[in-house]
Amino acid sequence: AIAACLGLVPAAALADRPVRPGGHVGPMLAPYTGAPPSVSGTWTKVAAVFPGGSPGTALLMTDGTVLMHDSCTRDWYRLTADAGGGYVGGAWRRMDRMASNYSPLYFASAVLPDGRLLMNGGEYNGASCSPVWTTLGALYDPVANNWTAVAPPSGWSQIGDAASAVLPNGNYMLQSVSGKLQAIGTVTPRPGTSVTWAATGTGKADNNDEEGWDVLANGDILTLDTNRSLGSNTPAELYSPTTGAWTAAATAPSILVDPSSHEIGPAVRLPDGSVFQTGAKSCASASCKGHTAVYGPTGTWTAGPDFPAISGDNYDVTDGPVAILPGGNVLVQASPAYGCGSAFCSPSHFFEFDGASLTRVNEPATAPNVAAFEGRMLVLPTGQILWSDGRPDDVEVYTPVGSPRKAWKPKVTGVSATLVRGQANYLLSGTRLHGVSNGAAYGDDAQMVSSYPIVRITNIGSGHVCFGVVHDHATDHTSFDMPAATPPAWEQPCDVGASHLQAIVNGIASKNVAVTVQ
Repeated sequence: AIAACLGLVPAAALADRPVRPGGHVGPMLAPYTGAPPSVSGTWTKVAAVFPGGSPGTALLMTDGTVLMHDSCTRDWYRLTADAGGGYVGGAWRRMDRMASNYSPLYFASAVLPDGRLLMNGGEYNGASCSPVWTTLGALYDPVANNWTAVAPPSGWSQIGDAASAVLPNGNYMLQSVSGKLQAIGTVTPRPGTSVTWAATGTGKADNNDEEGWDVLANGDILTLDTNRSLGSNTPAELYSPTTGAWTAAATAPSILVDPSSHEIGPAVRLPDGSVFQTGAKSCASASCKGHTAVYGPTGTWTAGPDFPAISGDNYDVTDGPVAILPGGNVLVQASPAYGCGSAFCSPSHFFEFDGASLTRVNEPATAPNVAAFEGRMLVLPTGQILWSDGRPDDVEVYTPVGSPRKAWKPKVTGVSATLVRGQANYLLSGTRLHGVSNGAAYGDDAQMVSSYPIVRITNIGSGHVCFGVVHDHATDHTSFDMPAATPPAWEQPCDVGASHLQAIVNGIASKNVAVTVQ
């Protein structure tokens, strides 16, 4: 890797990964085989072309809009749903630009409980995607539409393509790719923008580099070790927010880490509290399979299904996206490794994991030309999955088959029957307002957790949809503000009159609650 040759980063961290998601790596492994007929969702392109050059990581803002980064630029673009609440017909708008020195690719990111977005690091930075593990960071206020630079924890010389997580108390936890450094960031309430860092994470068994984090239902963080016991069944660790320390968890029943690149696939929490973990190539060779495993609520592992061989090529997720679907299945993008001379080969195929098996499903038109590492996913309030592959004309929406169980749905137990446009701080009380999953995942290079409530309001007469601006949410309540009568361009206005309100978490909606908008 270029950066390794320059002495900037260890070779294992880059492992021949291409810099920009602008095209597939090496020749496509032929022949390409389309998905067989099956019970599957459908793909639809977002009608409006992404205005930037390379659509990358996207996060769901608490007002129902999507904020998507243009890789290796200062720019983020906001996708606003159309008047009917759909994203295929939505509109893009460029938002406030980050500082001129911060244009990252592969970074940590999270939406905080107050609705702001915090991001840190970058494996690459600048318009030319220079390979540096930057310590730059930024805080975005989606209401004021402005960015503020964020300093790194004291003494940190690198952050890079780091993992992050929002803890149960609302604080933000960040790792550095350098060694075992971890810190908790506390953001001052609005209008403040400063972040105070405190070291955490004692007892970590290996370095952080390439490791993803998954917040469990009890608030602990699960990680699989990518820098020890390579070539053997993958060890795991648990972080306790209560003690601030890591302890050993049970070892996975298979090899989930590529022993050459140190890469591992993403993981996502399932509605039953278990975690589905995908694996990279288990032997750093095209000849071996990519495994999966499931970490159960009781702390034990079971082996999951292997990715299949397709047209003679073994598939895996050496970096790539997954997303929970409302019906409980997991959408996975996978591709081969090493057959093209790299750990990141095309084509991609898409699967749904149903708790027992991986089934191939329909795929977007560009699947033959992209490797899994190029994909990003985000769970939309509609229950659909937003997917991008780095090409501005190919941001797509996957509409899945299946419905959520009643026990997974959020429930509204209290909210004002009259909602006045422009009025702030309405209180909504309920249950399961943090949902039953973390949403979509990629790993250390990108995080797009969406386990927080979205307030959707549908006018009964016109069918027009608007969204409350959620902030300060918890598992049993949230506050939200009503859009002004003439809201900013990126928000849909609320029609006055009789309406239905729903709380939505990861595409799973509550029952309608009758409200009147004034």
